Amino acid sequence: MAEAPSSLRIVLSQPVKEHAPVHASSHGDRDRIIEVFRNAIVRIGSPENFALQVVQEAVRPQKQTVLVLDENQSLENALRMLLQDLVSAAVKSGERTMQYGQPIDNEQTNCAYIPRLLDIVLYLCERGHIEGGMIFQLLEDLTEMSTMRDCKQVFGYIESKQDTLGKQELFGRGKLVMLRTCNQLLRRLSKANDVVFCGRILMFLAHFFPLSERSAVNFKGVFNISNETKYEKDASDGVSIDFDFYKTFWSLQDHFRNPAATTLPPAKWQKFSSNLMVVLDAFEAQPLTDDDGIVNNLEHEEASFNIKYLTSSKLMGLELKDPSFRRHILVQCLILFDYLKAPAKSEKDCPSDSMKEEIKSCEQRVKRLLESTPPKGKEFLQSIEHILQRENNWLWWKWDGCPPFEKQPLEKKTGQGGAKKRKPRWRLGNKELSQLWKWAEQNPNALSDPQRVRMPSVAEYWKPLAEDMDPAAGIEEEYHHKNNRVYCWKGLRFSARQDLDGFSKFAEYGVEGVVPPELLPPEVRSKFHAKSSEKNKRAKKEEESKNTATQPEDNHLFQVAATGGVDADGGGSGAEMDDGAAPMDSDAVTMASSLGGVASPEEGEKQSPDIITSQEAGQSEAEGEVEADVKD
Repeated sequence: MAEAPSSLRIVLSQPVKEHAPVHASSHGDRDRIIEVFRNAIVRIGSPENFALQVVQEAVRPQKQTVLVLDENQSLENALRMLLQDLVSAAVKSGERTMQYGQPIDNEQTNCAYIPRLLDIVLYLCERGHIEGGMIFQLLEDLTEMSTMRDCKQVFGYIESKQDTLGKQELFGRGKLVMLRTCNQLLRRLSKANDVVFCGRILMFLAHFFPLSERSAVNFKGVFNISNETKYEKDASDGVSIDFDFYKTFWSLQDHFRNPAATTLPPAKWQKFSSNLMVVLDAFEAQPLTDDDGIVNNLEHEEASFNIKYLTSSKLMGLELKDPSFRRHILVQCLILFDYLKAPAKSEKDCPSDSMKEEIKSCEQRVKRLLESTPPKGKEFLQSIEHILQRENNWLWWKWDGCPPFEKQPLEKKTGQGGAKKRKPRWRLGNKELSQLWKWAEQNPNALSDPQRVRMPSVAEYWKPLAEDMDPAAGIEEEYHHKNNRVYCWKGLRFSARQDLDGFSKFAEYGVEGVVPPELLPPEVRSKFHAKSSEKNKRAKKEEESKNTATQPEDNHLFQVAATGGVDADGGGSGAEMDDGAAPMDSDAVTMASSLGGVASPEEGEKQSPDIITSQEAGQSEAEGEVEADVKD
């Protein structure tokens, strides 16, 4: 054998370097990974105790705890192959997919192979050891390989792990895969037979995705035009109902299915409006009673509500007597009206003024019919109005671009060196009150300005209630201001301070009696203020009769006084009496006329004792002065 070259000999003599770990790319490595995980799913204990060790044994990663891109891809291919083998084995054995396998611990908990495998992968994704979207890919494969009967159990597992799957580190990697999985399940399900399962999927999506997720809000407002209602076009034998009304009734579903295309054009709106009037007239001509609601068991919680009604012409008569069916149609009308009243993106999409008036009148008729439909029609209408109001809020939110509802918490700023900044002390306890006090000091007239708080007058305050009381206004009783307790309480306080006479009528007529009469129309004013005017007239009559009764009494006193004065001076000379008679007669006449009496010539000659006494005193004073002069 020839001797090897020296250069080759040197290479062979050098120590062999350790090669990098070989990635699981061959079929042999894939089978080894499958075997390692097959043994792991039958191990006893929590996945936390051995999951990382299983990955390190199967893949032999370059890093100790995190797999790189190629290693994640190799592991995902092997796990998907293992999941397919387990599902095939479950089908061959005749067992349910999520129940295939034997108990794996001493407590005999029937945790089957597939849920065990999913738990291990979910733990590794949660801890960040493997790629976070791997668990979502396995769940999608499992739902595609399972029957609808098994999919209910698979989805039950998804619901049980909702909190873990919704964590931020997993949600960002697998939200699109989860959305695709749920949509595929909804396409496979029957909307008539699997209503409960469809509802579970929709509720899961509503909780799993945030409110601001644009994929779930129908941002463009697209209608489901595939929801077509099929009904008979030709009349069949033995049908007792008017077939024209039957076609008119079910043709409304074409407008409800696509409101924008079938109602905004004027010609189509006229057709829809005329058909709707026919249906509403039929509902009003056949009012329902409370017995109809009891027969249909609408008050029971277990009553089932259909999302799609049969359209056979033979059932039309029975359906018109069904309160649930009637509510279904009327609520569709309210939803359509609410859509038409919503603000449009362009002026050409807005309804005309005449169309708005027709919508308003039709809406009022529909609400009256809903309120009269038993049982508990008024409560049902209030619930529907509340739902439509919330829908308007969602509409404005979408118009604003679906801003997120979640707000990040504000970071607490710390001072230098990590020390917490001391809170400032305010003069009046908080910043707002201190700032208000500072403004008052700078501007003393700010708080005493009469325009700052103005108290209305009584007439100005009660004016809205006076308009409610006017029959010509046509305001319904339930919308009157007297039903507002706060408004009535404030008004009574104003009246007690400024109009005590009106306030006194509250006990007899209630709050409507407090309204000033000048604000009320004549027919209403006579109702609340007729008795008070009669009382005033009666009081005036009594006062006039009293005055007439006192006049002869005063005349009699004058006569007695005059007679007494003459008798008192009877002892005097006739000359002295005649001398003082002229002035006394004129004074008596003047006093009698000033007191309201009518003086006669005879009464003028008579004098009162007071007048005579005063005159005698004057004469005595004059005589005294003359005597003094003589002495001097």
